[in-house]
Amino acid sequence: MRLFVALSPPPEALTEVAEAVEPHRDGWPELRWVAPQLWHVTMAFLGEVDEDVLPALEVRLARAASRYPAMTLSFGPAGAFSSAARAKVVWLGLRGGGSGLARLAASLAAGARRAGAVHSDTKPFHPHLTLARARSRTGLDARPLVEALGSFSGTPWRADAVHLMRSHLGASVRYEALGAWPLAGRD
Repeated sequence: MRLFVALSPPPEALTEVAEAVEPHRDGWPELRWVAPQLWHVTMAFLGEVDEDVLPALEVRLARAASRYPAMTLSFGPAGAFSSAARAKVVWLGLRGGGSGLARLAASLAAGARRAGAVHSDTKPFHPHLTLARARSRTGLDARPLVEALGSFSGTPWRADAVHLMRSHLGASVRYEALGAWPLAGRD
């Protein structure tokens, strides 16, 4: 099973993002736009995980989530990996949560490793909402798009749970929620 742990923003926050992004879609055919129903904030990418690891993984993720309080977050200006001039991924940043968001991500990844799910993402945690991916492996100059979305500032929303998600890849990607655990720590 291909798994990741995510925050699922509320529909109102995603509607704001969709309204901001929609005017730009047709002007960027060299991007593969992520369908809004797939939008999420990845906290830990786990990759391929054996099904027999699932019970221990659920226990570890629940434990990690229980140590952190709910957080008020909002989507912020756009950016790109590796850079706007050679973008392979165009995203919206995430504001709020302070260092707690990065600590939560690290705790979820560590719990997954302890459960036997090899955390395969070695990049530093950079919270974001992926909007689009370049069709070309070399990327593209997305500076005008990043600048156009540079002033985006979404309405704050409450992240109060983490979700274990399964990716079903193919002609049409879909995600399946396998579990959710509340962020139940004290503020």
